[in-house]
Amino acid sequence: MVAKKKAPAKKAPAKKATAKKAAPKTAAKPAVAAPKKIKAVKEAMTKTAMMQAIADETGLSRKQVSSVMDSLGGIIEAHVKKGAIGACSIPGLMKIKTIRKPAQKARKNVPNPFKPGETMDVAAKPARTVVKVLPLKKLKDMAG
Repeated sequence: MVAKKKAPAKKAPAKKATAKKAAPKTAAKPAVAAPKKIKAVKEAMTKTAMMQAIADETGLSRKQVSSVMDSLGGIIEAHVKKGAIGACSIPGLMKIKTIRKPAQKARKNVPNPFKPGETMDVAAKPARTVVKVLPLKKLKDMAG
């Protein structure tokens, strides 16, 4: 007897899953605290006064605030020191960058811009690195 091989059974075509529309989710909006009224300062704050104000507002100790400020200074230094990238951005406030100025030769008999008609001598200047601080939009809006 020769055994007949059974042909594989044909599978019924799979039903296409109907796309169920999810009910629109209403995102829970976080409670937005009213922005604090910031008072204009009549006299410049000292370093100690600034540290105390930050500590009072954030709930951190003055020692913690001091260590944060030191850390920020270290981060900025790492960005602008010789051989580094040369720019550091403090989000929303400012961008600190370094610009390399080439040396300038001494010049003689240059017109004096303050006294027309007179000439002056300009001394030579060595090459130097200048630090520029540029305000960002948020800082400009604070002043406006």
